[in-house]
Amino acid sequence: MLRNNNVVARIFQRQIQTPPPGTSVHCARRFYENLVPSFTIYDVECPDHSFRKFTDDGQYLISFSRNHQDLIVYRPTWLSYSYKQEDCHLPSRAKRFDSFFTQLYCVPLASSNEVICKDFFLYVITNQFGLFATSTAQIHDAPAIGGAIQGVPSIERITFHLLRLEDGVILDEKVFRNDFINLAHNMGVFLYDDLLAVVSLRYQTIYILQIRESGNLVDVRAIGAFCREDDELFLNSNSQCMTVADKSKLHQSSGNHVNNGVHSNQLNSDNSFLSGIKQRLLSFIFQGIWSEETDKFQRVQCLKKKFYFHFQDYVDLIIWKVQFLDRHHLLIKFGSVDGGLQVSRSADHHASFFAVYNMETTEIVAFYQNSADELYLLFEQFCDHFYAMSRNSSYMNFISSHSNNIHALEQLRSIKYKASSLSQFVKKMLTSLPFSCQSLSPSPYFDQSLFRYDEKLISATDRHRPSTDHPIKFISRRQPHTLKFKIKPGPEAGSLDGRTKKVSSFLFHPFLPLALSIQQTLFLQPSVNIHFRG
Repeated sequence: MLRNNNVVARIFQRQIQTPPPGTSVHCARRFYENLVPSFTIYDVECPDHSFRKFTDDGQYLISFSRNHQDLIVYRPTWLSYSYKQEDCHLPSRAKRFDSFFTQLYCVPLASSNEVICKDFFLYVITNQFGLFATSTAQIHDAPAIGGAIQGVPSIERITFHLLRLEDGVILDEKVFRNDFINLAHNMGVFLYDDLLAVVSLRYQTIYILQIRESGNLVDVRAIGAFCREDDELFLNSNSQCMTVADKSKLHQSSGNHVNNGVHSNQLNSDNSFLSGIKQRLLSFIFQGIWSEETDKFQRVQCLKKKFYFHFQDYVDLIIWKVQFLDRHHLLIKFGSVDGGLQVSRSADHHASFFAVYNMETTEIVAFYQNSADELYLLFEQFCDHFYAMSRNSSYMNFISSHSNNIHALEQLRSIKYKASSLSQFVKKMLTSLPFSCQSLSPSPYFDQSLFRYDEKLISATDRHRPSTDHPIKFISRRQPHTLKFKIKPGPEAGSLDGRTKKVSSFLFHPFLPLALSIQQTLFLQPSVNIHFRG
């Protein structure tokens, strides 16, 4: 189902009118075809930390202690070793981690019963602020009280910490109690310029916060039970008036009868309203179906079939995930309770819907099912704009997608033509929406106009990948048979047991020919390699 199809296109077209600065860098990036990480130091001597990522401006390397209590921040240093021959022998110091990175500080973030969420980190580039999260353990069988959704776990305490990365000073904290926010890979939090959207799955509320230049996290609005700032005041005022009227009626009708200790004048606590955002959604769906037919009889039949028959299904939808489209519009994904708690691709099998919500007017302005061809076409044409990147991070505009790269588009269309069902293909593609914030590396070595590589083994997406003992090859696009460089995770000689399952993660610097590969094997210490320009 779809209404106001042109709304999302208009949002994106307004952004196109002002092209991002530095658009000519696409051509200048060809420089990187011959400036590649051509040398590897295997099993480098490094601290036993969990390395998270480079910041998008390349200034910092974020890592956490193995007990997930401390934040350790490093500064990448310019490479000071070089060689000319294939078989070179670097000095022993060159094989140490501190030859490439300088530790700036170590800050304890988590309390005794909390741990750092190692998969969560957002970077505010304008102020060089870092947003981190700590939490207590999940309670899976928590009772659904106080308006909570049945079946959603609870976390006693979730704390967001805003740090100034220059010196590690904690500027502000925001605490959520007895709630559930999906922090894996930043899924439950989205940053756009200075605005932050935090999704409470347990209480079905979207919290909008602003990150001030002073380093304060300021509440802007909460979207869920109420949509406008005065909704709660209005409803409470009317509720009090109804209570007074009910008391008056009871007094007139009761006469001299004894109440037997029962407060029969209490309002029925189960008579609760639907949430404000759900009412907006149902109203939009109803009005869309209403306007489809002009004949009164056909209109009633259409409403019975498309609205009232599915009414309870719409009521049971919960908010899964949210992202900004711009400073005024949110893309909200709705689905079942079970699907909202699944991070894996098995969530594909659950029916889901997408709504575009205007925060200023508090209206739903577009609504799509996850098999809608119209939404897929917008996804195909305006993929870059779904990332809703900050205007201040121009280098992030050069991430390859099927909207800006002919090779990525050809790959997408190849998958589309091979798909046995167009509907299932559309559902699979739209599974990625809303996009997770800051989940892609801007490194030029993932630019598909420059290099070709096996995306099953490595990609710009911030995810672990299955690891093999064979090096990953980066082939030149302009010279299809020319190998430019190789990245090999794990020990140089490969693993002794080929049956053991291994995963690798790759941290590429955003503009230097520098990368870390971390191979993890069950019950063994991670193997860290440094790849750099020799």
